[in-house]
Amino acid sequence: MSTSDKATMNSLRAFDAVARHLSFSRAATELYVTQGAVSRQITNLEHCLGVKLFERASRKVGLTSKGIALHAIVGDPLRRIRVGLRTFDPDGNDLTLKIKVPPTLGIRWFVPRLVKFHGVHPEIDVQITTSHQFVDFENEDVDIAIHWGTGEWEGLNADFLIGEELIPVCSPELLKNIPINSPDDLKGHVLLQSMHRTDDWSIWKESIGCDDVNWQQVLKFENSALTYQAAIDHLGVVIAQRVFIEEDLATKRLVTPFNHTAPGENAYYLVYQKERKDQRKVELFRTWLLKDIAKSISANAL
Repeated sequence: MSTSDKATMNSLRAFDAVARHLSFSRAATELYVTQGAVSRQITNLEHCLGVKLFERASRKVGLTSKGIALHAIVGDPLRRIRVGLRTFDPDGNDLTLKIKVPPTLGIRWFVPRLVKFHGVHPEIDVQITTSHQFVDFENEDVDIAIHWGTGEWEGLNADFLIGEELIPVCSPELLKNIPINSPDDLKGHVLLQSMHRTDDWSIWKESIGCDDVNWQQVLKFENSALTYQAAIDHLGVVIAQRVFIEEDLATKRLVTPFNHTAPGENAYYLVYQKERKDQRKVELFRTWLLKDIAKSISANAL
């Protein structure tokens, strides 16, 4: 590659970063250069092409029509290069699989299953991080993720994993003190919920036809795992995702005053970039997880 070709590529990388972030400072952070260096690259590219690519007004940056047209040409190829370089292994031996999952799903559903995957594929080193934030595959070192939502994410493949059944549960000791025989009796209890799932009680109330019941005492926690533990410790009644508390129900740590469950509005999906689908470690994990879930469903149906 000639010096002029390298300069053009650097200018295009700078242009792509600014176009994605609409910020010179964020582009500079991503590229590990100064903001001035990014500005010079953009100026050189505009001079070379003879067009204006960005509108600069105060602290705001926007693409011009020419800038939009250029990014439509170079954006996707540069993205593929970034992804390819992150996953490139000249020997084909990269077997470290980095997975990002929501905290409660990780604790109560995902991690307990991993021992089975390790038994089938001990050669793959699994690294797990937890977060409620949607993964940014462009800028995070993550191969595959599990997300809660509708399953529609542009540019990504999404495989359905598990849906939601919402059900109120509490400790058996709580019911001994204040019995619950109808939804109206919940007014005498503290209700527990996750800050990330503020609609679950409303969804359940609507499904059972008791919208007019007004429950005042609500304790909110950072995630669902904390709400389940609070219920086990007799703090109140939690609206739970049934798939996460099956073991607690089986061991009677938690009980349900109602057998009525309500379907949630979203579900959990296995999410990954389309170009990673054929990557060996991703395909091995994806195939195993979907088969394992299918086996669990079949076993529960018997």
